[in-house]
Amino acid sequence: MLQVLSGFFIVWAIIGVGYFIGRRNVLGNNAGQVLSRLAFFVGSPALLFETLSKADLKAVFAQPLLVAAVSAVGTALLFLLVSRLFFKRSLPETLIGSMSSSLANSANLGIPIAVFVLGDASYVAPLLIFQLAFFTPAYLMVLDAATNAEMARSRATTDSAGTRRSALRSTPLMFLLIIVRNPMIIGSALGLLAAAYKWTPPELILEPIHLIGGAAVPAMLLSFGMSLNGTKPLQASEGRRTDTLVASAFKLFLHPLLALVFARFALNLDGHALFAAVVAASLPTAQNVFVAATRYQQGVTVAKDVVLITTVLAVPAMVGIAALLG
Repeated sequence: MLQVLSGFFIVWAIIGVGYFIGRRNVLGNNAGQVLSRLAFFVGSPALLFETLSKADLKAVFAQPLLVAAVSAVGTALLFLLVSRLFFKRSLPETLIGSMSSSLANSANLGIPIAVFVLGDASYVAPLLIFQLAFFTPAYLMVLDAATNAEMARSRATTDSAGTRRSALRSTPLMFLLIIVRNPMIIGSALGLLAAAYKWTPPELILEPIHLIGGAAVPAMLLSFGMSLNGTKPLQASEGRRTDTLVASAFKLFLHPLLALVFARFALNLDGHALFAAVVAASLPTAQNVFVAATRYQQGVTVAKDVVLITTVLAVPAMVGIAALLG
C-alpha cells in the first residue's frame, strides 16, 4: 500500500511542478503543447514498443482486455439509457455524454499511472488499444449516422447543410485513418510483433529507444499540469449541469465499479491484477471526447466540463480505490 501511495505522490508531484511552471509561464505560451506532442509522437511510441516487446502477451491481453471492454461498454450503455429515458436528450448529444462517461485517458495520464503506480506500462496497453482500435471508431460511426439522421429530419435542406452532411460523413474515415497512423498504435503494434516472435532488438538499437521512451512520462505529466491553469468547470453550462455531473460520476465511480465486479466475480482476478484492472477503468475522460463534440457541435459544454472534473478528481479517486482494495 505504501508503494502504491508513493506512486500516486510522484504523479501528483510532477503534475504540481507542471502547474507551477505553467502558471509562471516559465517555458513560454506553447510549452504545454510542445511537451504533449513530444510525448505523443516520440516518447510514448518508444516506451510502448520497449515495454510490449518484453511482455507476456497472454497475461497482458487476455483478461485485462476483456475487463476494459466490458466495463467501458457497460458504462456507456447505462449512461445512454439514463440520458434518453430521463434527460430526454437527442441521440447525438446522448452519445457525447456516453463517450464522456466511458472513454478513458489511457495515454496522457494512463501511461504515467501504469508506470509509477502499477509498475509497468503494459498494464494500460489493452485499454489503449481497445479504445483506439475499436471503441472510439464505433462511437464515431454511430455519432456520424445519428447526426446526419437528425439533420435530415430538420428543415436545414439548403446546399450549405448538404455540404456539411457530406463533410460529416467523411469524419469516421478521417478518424480511422488518424487511428491507423497513431504513433502509439504503431509503437504498440511493433512491440507486440517483437514479443510474438520473441525478437530482442540489439543493444545499439534498444538503448536509444529506452532513453527516448524515458522522456514520455515526465513530459506527459508536466504538460498535464500546465493544462490545468485557467480552467473552471460548470461554466456556461446551458442547462446541462445534470448531464455533466452524472457523466462525471459514471466515469469516476460506476466505470471502475463495473470493472471491479466483472474482474473479481466473472474472471476471479485478485491482488495486483485486480487492482490494475480497476485503476485502468478509473482513469479520467479522454480529451478526444471534447474533440469529437467540437467536430459535431453536440454536447460541447458537457464534454469539456466532464474532461476537466474527472481529470482533477481521478487521482484522488484512485487513491481511495487503492485504500479499499488494500
